Amino acid sequence: MKILHTSDWHLGHTLYNYDRTEEQQAMLEQMANIVEEQKPDVFLLCGDVYHTPQPSAAVQTMLADGLVRIHEANPQMTIVMTAGNHDSGTKHEIFQTPWKALKVYAIGQLEREDLNEHIVEVPGKGWIVAIPYANERNIPEGFFQQLLDNVAERNTEELPVVMTAHTTVRGSDFTGHDHATEFTVGGIDSLELDEMGEGYDYLALGHIHHEQFVHSGKVCARYSGTPLPVSFDENFTHSVSIVEIGRHGEKPVVKTIEIQNPHPLVTLPTDGLATWEEAKELLSKFPDDIPAYIRLNVEIEDFLPVEANAEARSLAEGKQSRFCCINAQRKAVSQNEVKILTIQEFQSEEPIEIAKRFAEYNGINFDEEMQAMFNEVMDMVAEDSRNS
Repeated sequence: MKILHTSDWHLGHTLYNYDRTEEQQAMLEQMANIVEEQKPDVFLLCGDVYHTPQPSAAVQTMLADGLVRIHEANPQMTIVMTAGNHDSGTKHEIFQTPWKALKVYAIGQLEREDLNEHIVEVPGKGWIVAIPYANERNIPEGFFQQLLDNVAERNTEELPVVMTAHTTVRGSDFTGHDHATEFTVGGIDSLELDEMGEGYDYLALGHIHHEQFVHSGKVCARYSGTPLPVSFDENFTHSVSIVEIGRHGEKPVVKTIEIQNPHPLVTLPTDGLATWEEAKELLSKFPDDIPAYIRLNVEIEDFLPVEANAEARSLAEGKQSRFCCINAQRKAVSQNEVKILTIQEFQSEEPIEIAKRFAEYNGINFDEEMQAMFNEVMDMVAEDSRNS
């Protein structure tokens, strides 16, 4: 079985209010071209199809047109598309029935009663166990293994078994994600790989944007990463994974195909911080004919000049590049000084970090129990947003 593994398209994402439709359409066209060339049996899109649970009609149309083009590139191919934590699980399944006419299986919510809703048979090729994002507390104990055991009973031809999931696996490289830890990335608590069960030949993961294998020594688990960067800190290659598996029990062979972005995200300077005057000079000298998004990394002692953003926008006029933001960072403060956040720093902080700062300022002990309660409330808010 040959698979194209991708995830985290984040269609509808805007960067500092700049529309990214051109880039996203270019990515979709490259996907179709890769399908036409590689002729995979299965196309896996493992969550975060959209950037928000409420995508605009134009963004939904972009996805529909893109999937039709991808289907036409290889009509025999099965497409499995699961919802991620950025998607609305219920909206994901609205057109589930008509999509099947194009061999597209849209799986948005966890189905506890009918396990077959998560199992897609690819006749003569293999089996796909497709699991959308679900909060950990909503996943029944042993759910992954139940699904894999169900497939094992039906897999009399010893065909390859692939499972998909949109989650954080402990031990992953979360480079590019703000305020991530080994326990939580992007608001999703990490799972041990052992919790995902046994019996699959390849675990196709979504959620973490840096493509990588999750090395455990026992199974082949992989994040395909996002095909387009969502933030300036995703300073790595973006690609899709092509996976080939001979038979059940055989090790997958994986290669990557890079996705080209017509508007790359560029940070100036490329390494470290510059003074405000140095940053302005770098922006001024940036080539006029290179289309790119620009972030300036600036070290400050106090505050940036009030007119700083206006100055930067003026320097970018006439260029094909788009000035986005100034990432202003203060020089390190001593342990006893109270850190004053810039607007940029405040916007990039995780809510729990702000809550910790507030508690510390007011002399409140923000212990593990309080942190757990805070995270639970944030999960409930996010889930309500996805389901609304």
